[in-house]
Amino acid sequence: MNIDRDVDLSNGLEDVPVSIEGRSGVRTFPEFQYSPDNIQGPGCTVDPSEVTLPGCSCLSHSCVPESCSCLQTHGQAYDSTGTLLNLSRPDSAYCSPAFECHALCTCSDACSNRVVQRGLRIRLEVYSTKNRGWGVRTLEAIPHGTFVCEYAGEAISFEEARRRQLAQKSEENNYIIAVREHAGAGSITETFVDPAAVGNVGRFLNHSCQPNLFMQPVRVHSAVPKLALFAGRNIDAQEELTFDYSGGYSNRPPVELLSTHSDAAIQASRTDGLQRKECHCGANCCVRFLPLDLSVLH
Repeated sequence: MNIDRDVDLSNGLEDVPVSIEGRSGVRTFPEFQYSPDNIQGPGCTVDPSEVTLPGCSCLSHSCVPESCSCLQTHGQAYDSTGTLLNLSRPDSAYCSPAFECHALCTCSDACSNRVVQRGLRIRLEVYSTKNRGWGVRTLEAIPHGTFVCEYAGEAISFEEARRRQLAQKSEENNYIIAVREHAGAGSITETFVDPAAVGNVGRFLNHSCQPNLFMQPVRVHSAVPKLALFAGRNIDAQEELTFDYSGGYSNRPPVELLSTHSDAAIQASRTDGLQRKECHCGANCCVRFLPLDLSVLH
């Protein structure tokens, strides 16, 4: 077992180093540019680093709903310890974002409404799994509702996401995540993030049909949300960290696989020119194939 404890995958870009196990083994380690934050990719009209949201004028150490315009406008996302308050995941394919205070706010950096923006705080390790390529495990226990890491990469347009998916070879991994949010007044916003060439430790997280993380879009200063991953339950040290690539946490099959296994196998063999990949998560509720975001193809 080869453990590169002295190698930091983030090259110092994270406050907590990300270790790697088995980097010099038989499995090829992917080449990519590490970025702890989203960057503007092809077709994205908004620079994720640009501050576009208004801030509060609180002068207190930590904001409170009675006086904070951020909390009054968007609601309180975290308790005083930074734990996510709303831990129930909707069955809908759409989600509602959380909002944090940011650079234009006058509250302190220690405000409890600043969580995801602080970046990685948990010791994680990228390692070579038995049959699922590279994966991520935690080196410390993680309480339920704790922010774990971001799924960061290139923020791209729908058209670019579609082009990249259709151009993929069958042996290539699809890293593109599509998140749909209720934007008010019945409108829906979509965010597409691809960490294949530029990304963070989140790009190594494997899918599971029974995951221990869930994805929550969090807006800090930009209209482009951070795709934050929180602990869906108490997680022990050395556990592999996984999330549902379809965005759910209800452990129910994706809509396109709600049919008999024989029907699923037929339609999963090939969909609109994209090869469906088998799921090896090992969960009792496993639906046998990795989720495929069909909306990108039409």
